[in-house]
Amino acid sequence: MSQYPHIFRVQQKFDNPYLDDVPGAVESELSALSLDRKIKPGQTVAITVGSRGISDIRSIIQAVVVHLKRLGAEPFIVPAMGSHGGGTAEGQQKVLESYGVTPTECGCPIRSSMETVIVCEAAEGFPVHIDKHACGADHVLVCNRIKSHTLFAGDIESGLMKMMLIGLGKHAGARIYHRVIREYNFGQIVRSVAQEVLVRCSIVAGLGIVENSYGQTAMVEAIEPEKIQEREKSLLVESKQWMPRLPFKTADVLLIDEIGKNISGAGIDVNVVGRKYLLHKSAENEWPKIRVIAVRGLSPASHGNAIGIGFVELCRTRVLEKMDVHSTRINALTGGNFAEVMLPLDYGTDREMFDVMLTQVVGMTEPCDAKMMWIRNTLKVSEVECSVAYLDEARSRDDLEIVSDPRPFPLDADGNLCDEHMNGLDP
Repeated sequence: MSQYPHIFRVQQKFDNPYLDDVPGAVESELSALSLDRKIKPGQTVAITVGSRGISDIRSIIQAVVVHLKRLGAEPFIVPAMGSHGGGTAEGQQKVLESYGVTPTECGCPIRSSMETVIVCEAAEGFPVHIDKHACGADHVLVCNRIKSHTLFAGDIESGLMKMMLIGLGKHAGARIYHRVIREYNFGQIVRSVAQEVLVRCSIVAGLGIVENSYGQTAMVEAIEPEKIQEREKSLLVESKQWMPRLPFKTADVLLIDEIGKNISGAGIDVNVVGRKYLLHKSAENEWPKIRVIAVRGLSPASHGNAIGIGFVELCRTRVLEKMDVHSTRINALTGGNFAEVMLPLDYGTDREMFDVMLTQVVGMTEPCDAKMMWIRNTLKVSEVECSVAYLDEARSRDDLEIVSDPRPFPLDADGNLCDEHMNGLDP
């Protein structure tokens, strides 16, 4: 087909705060808690690090380690994740290393294990699992980004409380908790388990991270254990205000260069694409509303975990070829959401995907008039390629800057787009 829509690039203008000195902010926040009143020289402190691609996670953990060593403590890092990394200790350590969180870079050991200790039974009658290394430490410092969850909605979603539940519970705990959540609800179970963990596992502090719409660190806050639940509620409100958003409320097609576990727990942030509550479409009061989502690749940092592929309609065949079926299925089975890994239609080239999308799945709209947006991933939406159907609206909006003239889709002789294009490089 020759009549694809022409595209132009817009840059979104987000009015978000960001931290110039992230390590300095971490040091200031931790110092304000006077942790030396609890942590004595020679004591061990387990620091949790999860599987998400947090922007400044290496420098944040480095600063935490420096602070704890200044107190005379012996810090170490625990991979706090349920089934990522194929549900193996080696795989989970490799996930951290792919983010630059290594013993050499952070100045302390990583102790990775899938073994857990059952510390008690929750009020609802199920065992509470804790990573064996964290359980054996004198103290635990819980560190995580606070943001909207991709499945659950409430005043507590993804953050410090969830890390005490799913992250420190490892694969054994995550399997149980996801089953129990189906019988009760996320809010009840996350509070029930976190309450037990706070009491029984010597949580010395929480370090909450909030990112802005550009994926930069906007805020870090060190929180006393007894205040984690209430402060996380407030930080979640801030996070939702700064959450990345697409520039337009409707689209015939959303083209995404990559999905991956490092980008979102669900591979694709359904809060950004408007598919949190229903499969393959938006709920009545949910935005944006997108007819078709097509995915071009799988992030290398996802280590073959293609969770989230079930949220989209079309993909390049190479996505399925790079998928580690075993680790992807473990993740889906642990979370109990099988739809996340159901396979879309796949095609060898971008041109083949375009021909299907623009002739068979966007209704009566002429291909050249289709509303299309093209992004790198759901964390990086500050710059978006848009079809000319949006041009008039873009010209009228103060929050958008048009940074390129309309031009044809940059397909090469093989019918593919350049993988580096949405990194801001020349196609």
